[in-house]
Amino acid sequence: MARQGVGRLSHSVCLVLTCLSLALHLILALFCLSVLQTSCVIPPPSSCSSSLSFPGTVPHGKQGRSHSLSSQSSSHKLPVSRMNGDFTKMAAHIDHKVEASFNIVNEKEKDKKLIQTKMATKVSQRISSRSKLEALFSHPLYNLPRKHLLEDDWLLKLKPKNKGGDSEEEDEEEDSDKSSEDSEWQSDSEEDGYDRANWTRSADTHPAWLRYHLGISRWELYDRNDPSVAEVTQQMATQRILSAVQKSGGTQLKLIMSFPNYGQALLKPMRQERDAETDFNLFYFSDFERHNAEIAAFHLDRVLGFCRIPPVVGRLINITTEIRAITTDHKLSRTFFTSPVGNLCFHGQCEYYCSTENPVCGRPQVLEVSLASMLPDLSLAPRRSWRSPWRRSYSRTKLAPWEKNPDYCDTVKQTPPYNQGTRLVDLIDMVILDFLMSNMDRHHYETFEKFGNDTFLLHLDNGRAFGRHSVDEPSILVPLRQCCRIRRSTLMRLRLLSLPGFRLSDVMRESLSQDPLESVAPLLSVQHLSVLDRRLKTILQAVHTCLEHHDDVIHDDLQGYDVNLYRH
Repeated sequence: MARQGVGRLSHSVCLVLTCLSLALHLILALFCLSVLQTSCVIPPPSSCSSSLSFPGTVPHGKQGRSHSLSSQSSSHKLPVSRMNGDFTKMAAHIDHKVEASFNIVNEKEKDKKLIQTKMATKVSQRISSRSKLEALFSHPLYNLPRKHLLEDDWLLKLKPKNKGGDSEEEDEEEDSDKSSEDSEWQSDSEEDGYDRANWTRSADTHPAWLRYHLGISRWELYDRNDPSVAEVTQQMATQRILSAVQKSGGTQLKLIMSFPNYGQALLKPMRQERDAETDFNLFYFSDFERHNAEIAAFHLDRVLGFCRIPPVVGRLINITTEIRAITTDHKLSRTFFTSPVGNLCFHGQCEYYCSTENPVCGRPQVLEVSLASMLPDLSLAPRRSWRSPWRRSYSRTKLAPWEKNPDYCDTVKQTPPYNQGTRLVDLIDMVILDFLMSNMDRHHYETFEKFGNDTFLLHLDNGRAFGRHSVDEPSILVPLRQCCRIRRSTLMRLRLLSLPGFRLSDVMRESLSQDPLESVAPLLSVQHLSVLDRRLKTILQAVHTCLEHHDDVIHDDLQGYDVNLYRH
């Protein structure tokens, strides 16, 4: 009986130990399964567009990312232990195995948390690496239906082909032109370094700058999706410079550069460091122009969806070979000199800041510059200059009328061309651009004469922007606060740019990274980028205040469209 009792007790102990072992192995199997499931979860691919109007954007690869994820999951696969059938050995080492099992469980918990942390980091990196600029330009607000353009809505057009001449001379001329395949303009001379040109009515024969000029319409300077704009910037940054002459007029030094394809660009040189703030003791009209401000203004104007600044790009040039050796401007050539530290300098001739006390110097011969594509010649496309109603006094003692009269906009609204059409909200768009980049030097603006008052405003001459980041200039925003008028599309884009997924500073940083000078140093400092978000909040707050006190604030340029499609 005693033996039978001992046998039953031993059998019971073995069963208990077996159940305990099975339970421990089951726990291990569950943890291993959860680890494998966690490591194999792959975030869904992004659906942002990869087409940009600037070169240099590369879609993010997916193969490398999936490979790293599969490698990570395979490295954490654990073998499942087989159940030991030797109950005697298991009973002898039960205490040790239980302790070891719990240690393994703790290790698995740590591994699980570590893997989850790594996966969360990878997902976060993937989200952050997604191009916010591409996502922004893929948004419906940046792809609104375009207005139907009539023939008179284009700034320039090719001459119509003469068919069936009225005289024998015209017939002879037409016959002689057959060999040139309807050629509009030919140049066989290459003695001055220019390309041999044979331009016809086909756009394929036109250089990029001419296609860009032919794309100017009543409503915009360029189409953001037009590949000609990217070609223009790329060519300005890389093509050989054939000529450099000083541009007449203006308060500071500017040069006109010519290229082999007959294109031209306006050069503004680097005068001060990027992170140098404007002296607070200087008046707004006493500051140097900045080459990086011209570049950043073009990108900001494009990010805001305006497309009213000519294409601008940065470039490193050699003062000796690309200015001094090729210039035919004798007044400019007489101003070159070598500084005490051996840098090549020049100052040109202008109203202000053109002297040996304010020279432009290379390091020792290399100089950073901005190059802005020239607009069509005034003989082909005359422009009208308008004095801004909110022009500053440009005096150290006097105040402008709008600074003394808080109801000044009531008078402006009754004055042509601001009393009808979109001219007032066009000007408010320009005010928003200027406030974001702290440009106090907007005394005039221009329009193309052909389009009369029913057209967009050209946002030219932005060299005095981005001078200060530590403070904002509230007076720039006075037209918005006094008039309380804004386009619906502009307001919706501003609200979109205030969201984390489309943060203005982030998309500007990404857009500027495509400029060649970004490889030398950031075109805008971190402070200048972050201040964009702060100023954007100020603009939205000003609009909110207007909406609280006025009814007719929004100019509905989206009338006829389903506005819900454009909400974010």
